[in-house]
Amino acid sequence: MGKLSIINTTLILCSIVSMAIAVEQSPKGVEDWFANLKKSKEKVTKLHFYYHNSRNPDMNLSAVQVAKAPVFSEQPPYFGVLTITDDPLTVGPEISSKRVGYAQGFYATSSLEEVSMLMGLTFVFTDGECNGSTLAVLGRNPIGERYRELPVVGGTGVFRLARGIITLQTYFFNFTMALAIVEINVVALHY
Repeated sequence: MGKLSIINTTLILCSIVSMAIAVEQSPKGVEDWFANLKKSKEKVTKLHFYYHNSRNPDMNLSAVQVAKAPVFSEQPPYFGVLTITDDPLTVGPEISSKRVGYAQGFYATSSLEEVSMLMGLTFVFTDGECNGSTLAVLGRNPIGERYRELPVVGGTGVFRLARGIITLQTYFFNFTMALAIVEINVVALHY
């Protein structure tokens, strides 16, 4: 693949050269954008990338536990742990592959029955046509399931008024190494 792929009816590849965001972000620019919204057509964008989560300080640390419930157990489901994250997003599963952004936010173990997390993430894109744009995700991630869906609840830049679904699939997980690589597919509607 080699590049973050975006699909809006036809395939467009985000270029290697970073571009400034093409959407005016000033209050007047936002107001003008909304004034022209009636003339805009909704787009469908599909994205595919990998999320690298490491709580290991010896291996590209990107997530830090900031709170733990007083009744926390070292055994599953690990209920009551809050972690803040700034995880790299790459085009391939290797950490050395081209970086296209970051997943910034939190996850908290939130189930007494299974290892499941409430995740609030913002995908911050730093490359090509997506540069400077974000997608916000908030939902439940039961990590024991093969595929997990979380809703896209908004976005900025080229993803204004976004809604949609991301699908997560664990590509690699090692509890001892405190390392996870997750494959992410996004289908988002936006203007």
